[in-house]
Amino acid sequence: MRALVFDFDGLILETETPAFQAWDEIFREHGVELSVERWSDIIGRDSRFDVHGHLEELTGRAHDRDATKAKRNARRDELVNAEKILAGVVELFREAKSEGLKVAVASSSSREWVCGHLQRLSFMEGWDAIVCRADVEHAKPAPDLYLRAVQTMGVAPREAVALEDSPNGIASAKAAGLRVVAVPNPLTASLDLRGADALVPSLANMTLPRLRDVLSRP
Repeated sequence: MRALVFDFDGLILETETPAFQAWDEIFREHGVELSVERWSDIIGRDSRFDVHGHLEELTGRAHDRDATKAKRNARRDELVNAEKILAGVVELFREAKSEGLKVAVASSSSREWVCGHLQRLSFMEGWDAIVCRADVEHAKPAPDLYLRAVQTMGVAPREAVALEDSPNGIASAKAAGLRVVAVPNPLTASLDLRGADALVPSLANMTLPRLRDVLSRP
């Protein structure tokens, strides 16, 4: 293991639940419900899910899409800005750096979103690569983001371990040839994460020896 590649949304920062919650609140205001099952398919990927169209389909009426989007984004940002870096992430990052491993972020989100939050959290320094949606042709579950990350770091895919929270992210990393450790968050814990090489409930108290150990188990 020469490198770690961290997903961003739901792995470094818990943005997945706020993203869903903000839309769910709007759906409920209209007297309908946004199911977790319907939403789960877009987690970790550059989705073409027409959430506005889905809301109109369920309610049977049109709505002001610009106003709805602005309201949803404001609520999402309010929720996300109250979040801190998830447990164990900084500690594992620092241990990897101290042992000479390369570290990267691979995210289907925009660079503005990822780097904006990393800067807010004082966590921009030290990354060997930050690869975002605009840097590649295809987002997750395609392998492009992970292939670009390992190429930028100068390591082979088999030498890198991806830390992911969603089926789409796992599929992306595996397709690129990386080993994957799944670290579910509350929204993805019920999803099918069996494509990963290993699963841990959290990165809290995770060390490189423990990470190597879970990857070595059948």
